[in-house]
Amino acid sequence: MIPDPAGNVETWEVHIMVTILLRQFKRLLAEQGVDLTDTRMREIGEEVAARNHPADADRINAALAPLVGESEGVLAELGLTFAQSLATDMNDLSDRWETTADFLDLANEKGNAELRITAGASLMALLGDVRYVQHLLAAIAYDLETSGRLDVDAAIARRALLHSAGIDADDADWLARVREWAADQA
Repeated sequence: MIPDPAGNVETWEVHIMVTILLRQFKRLLAEQGVDLTDTRMREIGEEVAARNHPADADRINAALAPLVGESEGVLAELGLTFAQSLATDMNDLSDRWETTADFLDLANEKGNAELRITAGASLMALLGDVRYVQHLLAAIAYDLETSGRLDVDAAIARRALLHSAGIDADDADWLARVREWAADQA
């Protein structure tokens, strides 16, 4: 049986997802002056799952925003927005690399920026900051349009948006409802 990592995301309880995302950013948050213990990360996850605003959510979001912005800057240097980057094949950037090493470096840089934007924006939405909600919608839309299914990052984005918007995961119109909710947040 082939593993389905994105399907696995659907089984995570919200507190687990928040804790995983916080752990993913633990070092980068600490560099921004936000040191979180494993216990505190679990507590934050539980508070978010219970729909309570953690006391340190604003401080975490303030530290995450420049990290997401930095990754947007990496993509901008390639002449791409986040949504454009998702749809851009490395062959479309062939003018930016000559050797295999160049290709690998560029692909890694582009992929890391996309991942950091999606994960950071997902965590921020879960912590009540929806300034990057359009990035999450772009990740979901790209996957649905190209393959009809969500990869891990888009699945996390979906879960973050559903929880933030208070929409049931089984709602047949979840995407339309999330888009409507996102428009109301702007």
